[in-house]
Amino acid sequence: MFIVFEGIDGSGKTTLSNRVARELRRAGLTVRHVREDGRLASPVSEGLRRFTRDPLHLALTPVAELLLYAAREAQLLEEVTRPALAEHDVVIADRFLYTAEVLARFGRGLPEAEVRPVLDTCQRGLQPDRVFLIDVDPAIARARRRASKLLAKDRSAPSRKGLTGAGLQARLRAGYRALAAASPGRWSIIENTDVPLDEQVTRLVEDVLRVRRGEAPLHLAGQGRPIVPVRSLPEARGRFLRRLDGWTVDEPGLAAWFLAGMEGQDVEARRALLAERCPELIAHGLAGLTSPAAWEWRHRLEAAAPEHVLASLTDDASDAPEAWHLRERWETRAPEAVATSLTGLDSERAWLMRDRLSRSAPEPVVGSLSGLDSERAWNERWRWLSSRGGDAAFEDEGVARALCRSLRGVDSERAWEWRERAMAVAPDAVLRSLEGLDSPRAWALREQHAARAPKAVIGSLTGLDVPAAWTLRETFGVACEEVLDSLTGMDVPAAWRLRTVLADTWPSASVKSLGLLAATARGQALTLELLERHPHDFALLRQAARTVSQVEEEPRHGVA
Repeated sequence: MFIVFEGIDGSGKTTLSNRVARELRRAGLTVRHVREDGRLASPVSEGLRRFTRDPLHLALTPVAELLLYAAREAQLLEEVTRPALAEHDVVIADRFLYTAEVLARFGRGLPEAEVRPVLDTCQRGLQPDRVFLIDVDPAIARARRRASKLLAKDRSAPSRKGLTGAGLQARLRAGYRALAAASPGRWSIIENTDVPLDEQVTRLVEDVLRVRRGEAPLHLAGQGRPIVPVRSLPEARGRFLRRLDGWTVDEPGLAAWFLAGMEGQDVEARRALLAERCPELIAHGLAGLTSPAAWEWRHRLEAAAPEHVLASLTDDASDAPEAWHLRERWETRAPEAVATSLTGLDSERAWLMRDRLSRSAPEPVVGSLSGLDSERAWNERWRWLSSRGGDAAFEDEGVARALCRSLRGVDSERAWEWRERAMAVAPDAVLRSLEGLDSPRAWALREQHAARAPKAVIGSLTGLDVPAAWTLRETFGVACEEVLDSLTGMDVPAAWRLRTVLADTWPSASVKSLGLLAATARGQALTLELLERHPHDFALLRQAARTVSQVEEEPRHGVA
């Protein structure tokens, strides 16, 4: 029996497929999982997987990408899967050729007539007996991935596919659902948002055992939630918090992640419930917050999660007196995190601390020079580069990425010379370093790579109110949610027009892009209109819940 688990990144298919494999073994079956614990059993296939993930290869065309994904699965099929089917009761695959099909057709827009012959050649008639589509809201899947990466202290570069932006995951989800609808006898859609993991595993195992006995499979599709309109912002906040409460026991990390940036007594009560189990995620969620409650949480969590507490010293919190006290307490114990927390600061106090940290945390010190174009900043960059071998060090990806971080927003001739050298090993980092730049060189680079790395390119437009920026935003708005992130807080006609045009495509991002404007009458009206049309959009509920806090803070900030 051949079973395939499919779904977007972060859907939970790897966790579920591994648990199902273990339970089937306990039931007395011989089971071969061809991607046990997330690693493909074929070294050749695993190598191809790493190649397609590497952002160095962002220039891959859709056809080349299809052939590489198909080759990965073809190798796994011939080397591992087909032999295993002859020797085991059950063979489980975490992804199959459906992944290549969905990415090519729905993600990249290749015609089915071009994709199908490639996949048929690789498949050679083999069909899974059951396909479990692990279905989840892309916003929730993204939160799971980010929380997992933060807890694992994974500082690796984003995947090449990730450079496309959040919109890709929405298109892939729609593609998987279309394949499932076309073959309902083979596919089952498993909603993996609010069902406890143990219950989900039990249902899947029972389904497999029934099919092996020749019985009809279980009806596993979720019933869906009734459509109940949201009539006010406080009601949206209550609905959001109830969803979080449902995750507090079975998936506390997800609940903690979604508390990020939130304030209010109801939120503080939930932070208190989660702080002991998820201190790193709760600390991470304090980023930029400056309320007395936020500073109290930093003091309470610094012993358990010092690096994450220091990482929360961003925006208005970065130069507060309490921030400096925190840095001084951890300067010798967590020098890298302290150095990173100095990013963009140009005060004498910041420079004195960098001088003290330059030996114990040289790379984070250099990375903290983001946006600084002074001679003092360049002397620090040159000193570190010389210690790594001078110009030859640009061949080291880690060096190139650190230098690109330090060059964000810097438009001098020296910065461009370094970008040109870094492009060969860290092109995505170079694109991110263009943040806020409005020079001909910056626009030429954006236009050259926008089609392959729209997320990185669009992210560099933050705050730019020039014709070229609006042209790019309009070009990629329907496909790339990050277009709206790039105009956060902008109160110009072009920004409002894009929010209106893209509101139903990216409802939560439209509200998030309001920034403090969410507390205005116009901002609240847009939020309520979208809640009426998209009452089940969890990310939208979260943004609406944040708006409640902003409205309450309106007199303090003077929002009109």
